[in-house]
Amino acid sequence: MLDVVIIGGGPAGMTAGIYAARAGFKTMILETGAPGGQASTTETIENYPGFPGGISGPELMMKFYEQTINFGVEMEFAHVESLELTGPVKKVKAGDNIYETRSVIIASGARPRVLGVQGEAKFRGKGVSYCATCDGFFFKDKEVAVIGGGDTAVEEALYLTKICSKVYLIHRRDKLRATQILQDRAMKNEKIEFIWDTVVDEITGDDKLNGLSLHNVKTQKKFKLNIDGVFIFVGYIPNSDYLPREVEIDERGYVITDVELRTNVAGVYAIGDVRQKNLRQVATAVGDGALAITTLERDFAK
Repeated sequence: MLDVVIIGGGPAGMTAGIYAARAGFKTMILETGAPGGQASTTETIENYPGFPGGISGPELMMKFYEQTINFGVEMEFAHVESLELTGPVKKVKAGDNIYETRSVIIASGARPRVLGVQGEAKFRGKGVSYCATCDGFFFKDKEVAVIGGGDTAVEEALYLTKICSKVYLIHRRDKLRATQILQDRAMKNEKIEFIWDTVVDEITGDDKLNGLSLHNVKTQKKFKLNIDGVFIFVGYIPNSDYLPREVEIDERGYVITDVELRTNVAGVYAIGDVRQKNLRQVATAVGDGALAITTLERDFAK
């Protein structure tokens, strides 16, 4: 019997694991991939306190992982297949194991949203990518496009300028949504060319991607852009589709919690990018992880 099962080993899940272990709870983290979630695919994290020169996402997440393991938290790398959450004893089926626990913390994060245009699925891994730090090196000295206008899109475009000969930043509006400091850097970077008010109609190619069919949403002009790769950053989808129906989610699939991170199911909490919130950053994920265990401690004491 476990005290806490945490589904997801990103910054929220690992922080919860550290706090749970320090509180004396027998804790298990279940993670499907590498520790760190989306943060582990970010080239540089500049806004997490304690690293004045910035730190790479993989390096920071490995520090999280080492600290989590040092506190005695078990981490199993397995896919959660089903959950039984009603009653005082919860059951989590992952791989060949069924874990019984007093509480469950949902920390399964979110995944990149797809464009849903023709050619996207066909050329995934053959020119279409959702992670510049993972795949950027395949496009050394080539021309690529980045789709999106938020922080992630601009950060990844800036990263790609270190590898690629040219980066087209394509956005459906006439101004970016990214923070001003990132906008300023992008505007000053000679390798970035902006294509405003434009959306992708189709991703084209033969054996591999060779271009984009685009159109301007204001003028309705259609045109072709010849490139070697495209990186898509148009938002995220919460990883909540595995949850049973009794867990309340909003219309976009984000888990609904109260201010102390309880879900509507007793003994079940949600933290990090998977929950309904206004800001999704490593710093807020860490805060969620700490608060959830504080809440859990109080609930256990009742």
